[in-house]
Amino acid sequence: MRRTMLAAALTAALSTTLLATAPLAWAASDTAPATKETAKDKAPNAGDLLFEQPQMKNTAPGSTLTYDYLRRSGIVKGPYGPPLNDEIKLMVEPGKSAESRDIRVQMFSGGYRVPAGPFIDMAGNPVLSLFLENHLKGLAGLLEANPRYIKNAIRKGLREKATVTPVQIDFKGRKVEAWRVEMKPFEGDALTERMRGFDTTTYTFVVASEVPGEIVSLEARTLKPDGGELLEERLDYAQKDS
Repeated sequence: MRRTMLAAALTAALSTTLLATAPLAWAASDTAPATKETAKDKAPNAGDLLFEQPQMKNTAPGSTLTYDYLRRSGIVKGPYGPPLNDEIKLMVEPGKSAESRDIRVQMFSGGYRVPAGPFIDMAGNPVLSLFLENHLKGLAGLLEANPRYIKNAIRKGLREKATVTPVQIDFKGRKVEAWRVEMKPFEGDALTERMRGFDTTTYTFVVASEVPGEIVSLEARTLKPDGGELLEERLDYAQKDS
C-alpha cells in the first residue's frame, strides 16, 4: 500500500506543469558552464551542445517539426504496457528575436496525449527536455525512486561522464556533420542495487546544425545481462517537408 501511494505521489509530482517548464529544468546552467565557440577539431561540452545553443534559429516560422517516438519494454506485465509508436509535433511561429521562436506542442495523440507548452520566445529546442521529462516520469514511477535524484544523476552524467564524438548522418540524401553524445549516468551509482538493472541505461543524443531544430535523435536504452531489452525509448526527427 505504501509503495502504491509513493508511486502515485511521484506521478503527481511529474505532472504537466513540469512539461510546460521543462527546458528551464534541464538548462545547461545546471550541468556545466557554457563554452566558447568550439574549434572544428575539438568536441564541445555536452551540456552546452544540448541546452545552450539557439537550435531553433534554422527553423522557418510557419513550419512544423515532427518527431517519431517509440517506447517498448521487455518487462513482462511491467508498467510501460505494450509498445507505443506516436509523434511529437512542434508548430513553429516567430519569436521576439531572429533566433527565437514561439512553439506550440502536440505531444502524442489520442489517449496518450500529454499537455505540453506552449513555449514563448524559445531559442533552444524544447523537444529534448520534453523527452527527458517524459522518460524521467516513467523511470521514477517504475523504480519508486525520487525523481530529483534521477534527474540530478543525469545532469551529473552530462557534466562528468558524457563522451561527445563527431559523426555524419544522412539528411535529405546527403551526408552532414553531427555530434553524438553518449553517457551512462547511473553506472557506479551508490544505489545500484535499487535500480533493478537500470543502472546500465545508456543515453545517446545526436544533434546536427543543418537539421531544423538541430535534434536528430534521442535514445534511452537499458539491456538485461543476457542481452534482452528492459527498455528502449527513442525520438527521431522525421525528415518531412512542412
